[in-house]
Amino acid sequence: MALIKSVKGIVPKFGKNCFLAENATVTGDVVIGDDCSIWFNAVIRGDVHFIRIGNKVNIQDGAIIHCTYMKAPVTIGNNVSIAHNAIIHGCIIHDKVLIGMGAVLMDDVVVESNSIIAAGAVVSKGTVIESGSVYGGIPAKKIRMVDIDLLEGEINRIADNYNMYASWYGEEKSSEK
Repeated sequence: MALIKSVKGIVPKFGKNCFLAENATVTGDVVIGDDCSIWFNAVIRGDVHFIRIGNKVNIQDGAIIHCTYMKAPVTIGNNVSIAHNAIIHGCIIHDKVLIGMGAVLMDDVVVESNSIIAAGAVVSKGTVIESGSVYGGIPAKKIRMVDIDLLEGEINRIADNYNMYASWYGEEKSSEK
């Protein structure tokens, strides 16, 4: 069973049909929607501010989601994939977004819908990623626009596949904790 801890009396809340790996950690003021998956060694720490996660979001192995005390919460929309070892800190991610492996998003970043943050990118504090764009590099800059192949072949495919992968774990599902 995942490590789920209350902080200052606030217990994380989960929607229906969520998968939590045995060594995932979710603490404090965290609300997770339906059909989400939190994978091995992922950490979602709602101890210093709130974290809100929409529906059909996958937070892959080793990803960290955290906030800045009383300044920068985290809000994640629907159909979002946060790849292995990504760091999401005090930012807003809208719907249908892919955050690549090892990417780092700093405080006050806003990632608009239908966008991709490339693997290894570092998105500097306060950057706004315009809808439908691909950003990469250190610091992250716009590389190109998302075409239909990237939208369907990467963003939507990965979000759908992670729901399928979670279903393979059967009895490890959690709902309404």
